[in-house]
Amino acid sequence: MGDNTDFPTAIFIVHTEYPRFIINLENDEVEWLEEFSEEDEEALSSEATPLIEQATAFYDREIKRYEE
Repeated sequence: MGDNTDFPTAIFIVHTEYPRFIINLENDEVEWLEEFSEEDEEALSSEATPLIEQATAFYDREIKRYEE
C-alpha cells in the first residue's frame, strides 16, 4: 500500500508480481508497469479483473487489521 502527497485522498496498491501494476483505489485507475505485446494484451484482459479484485481485497484486509 502507498500514498502520495500530491493525491491526499488516494490510496495506492502496488502489485509487484507479473503483471506488475499500481492501482489507485480512489478511482480504480490502473497503471501497468509492464510493456505488453498484442498477444499479452488479450490474455491480460481476462486476468486483469481478478488481480484488481485481489488488490482491493488486500486493502480491505489490511485496513481491518489497523482497526482492530
